[in-house]
Parts: sequence; structure tokens; C-alpha cells
Amino acid sequence: MEARRRLYEAAIDLIARRGYQDATLREVAATVGVSVGLLYKYFPSKQAVVLAFYDELSTEYAAQAEKVAAGKWRNRFGSAMKICLEVLGPHRRTLISLAPVLVGDSESGLFSTHTAFSRKRVEAVFLNVVGGASDAPAGGLAESLGRLLYMLHLSVILWWLLDKSPKQRATFLLLELLEKILASFSMALIIPQVRGFVRSADDLVKEALFGT
Repeated sequence: MEARRRLYEAAIDLIARRGYQDATLREVAATVGVSVGLLYKYFPSKQAVVLAFYDELSTEYAAQAEKVAAGKWRNRFGSAMKICLEVLGPHRRTLISLAPVLVGDSESGLFSTHTAFSRKRVEAVFLNVVGGASDAPAGGLAESLGRLLYMLHLSVILWWLLDKSPKQRATFLLLELLEKILASFSMALIIPQVRGFVRSADDLVKEALFGT
């Protein structure tokens, strides 16, 4: 599997430098010094490289997210986000290059059927962030809230990819602000109308992005 790893790393590096559209598998094979046939054995397309990338990152994140400490769901969300950015940090350049694919590609985008394995793995982290919290809301609301936090985490990642502040300082300030906002929102969950809003928003997310 050493050859596969070398090809994978060369492909990811080329995508980071050239962008997804301009990177070619033939150049990857030439860089590593192997035949195109051997490359196609492991990665028959650039999409296969991207799916392997999703698999690696989501697996690592799910494992690291097990370290999220017990406590209130808003604090657990902040911790889960910090771990997320730590995992993604070394790959920021590649993710920026893949941004058009992540958002707009029907085959390899975040909400395509081909990438569901990775999405569900990460979504499960945020379902657990809420469901395993000391203040997890009852009445089936925890799952809806967890799914909305998953969507919020995607928004934070997009902000992070666009963030031009030194060492993406603005992103970490945003996380501090979100934790304060979520503290107020947590208290508002006792209001029936707010609980209804969470359920309705979750229904919209499932219909628009997950097709359910």
C-alpha cells in the first residue's frame, strides 16, 4: 500500500498547487515515477482521489472528536469546532482548491450521494455533541439541534477558508462569539416557539440538502 499512499499524497499536493480542474492524474504518475496503469489501479479518476481525501479527513476527525469533554452542548460544540480546525488545518490549501467541488459538484460535493459516507460520519459527531451533553434537550429535539449545528459547522469552515486575517484569527474570534450566542439560544429553547423553529429548520435542511 506504500505505492497507493505515495500516489495519493502526490495527487493531493498537485490539487493544492494547481487546483482541481488543472491537476491531471498523468502528471501525478510522472511525479511519483510510476505508470499511468498503476495509478489507475488505485485511483481511476480524480473523483476517487477526492473521495479518499474525504474519507481520511472525516475518519480522523471522528476519532479526534471522541475527546470532546462532557458538559453543555454549546461548550461541546466549541470544542468540536476547535478539533475540526486542527484536523483540517494542514489541508487548508487543498480545501481552498476544492471549494468549487465541495459546493457545486453533483458527484463529489458535500451533499452528493457519493460522499454520504463522509457526511454521515461528521454529522454523527454533532448529533453526539448535543445528545451526549449534560443539557441535551428532550422530546427528540436533540437530533434536530445536532443537525443544525452540523450545518453551522460547515458555515464556520467556509468562513475559515475565506478568512484572510493572520493565522485565521477572525475565525477563532467567531467561535468565541458563537459560543456566547448559543448560550442565549440554549436558554431560549424552553420557549415552545423556539423549539418549533428548531424542528422546522431541521425539516428544511433535510428536504433541501439530504432529500428526505
